[in-house]
Amino acid sequence: QVQLVESGGGPVAPGGSLSLSCAASGFAMADYAIGWFRQAPGKEREAVICVSSGRGNRYTSDSVKGRFTLSRDDAKNTAHLLTNTLKPEETGVYYCVKTPRGVSRWSVGTAGCYYSGLWGQGTQVTVSA
Repeated sequence: QVQLVESGGGPVAPGGSLSLSCAASGFAMADYAIGWFRQAPGKEREAVICVSSGRGNRYTSDSVKGRFTLSRDDAKNTAHLLTNTLKPEETGVYYCVKTPRGVSRWSVGTAGCYYSGLWGQGTQVTVSA
């Protein structure tokens, strides 16, 4: 069964950091592009960082450049979203996704990387004093 499970969210003070994890099962992460999206309360879901397989293309939202990093560990079938200097408006549910079977690169446009598949449960991040 193909599955991505997010973890590592929780409460954090403004300016703090969190390391979110994405554990993959049922497929080899090395063969797919991986991305992190987030959805703040009352807002649409948005792409945060997307990284293609191997030396493929990547996308990073301007809002997180210099503060967030997507780290892939294909050997362990995991990916991490390292977040720093978090802001209250970044409160929301963070999701890890992959491209469809046979697709190892993201399609990137002005709105970020395009994803139209299913969503998991995500992990809640709450940035508050």
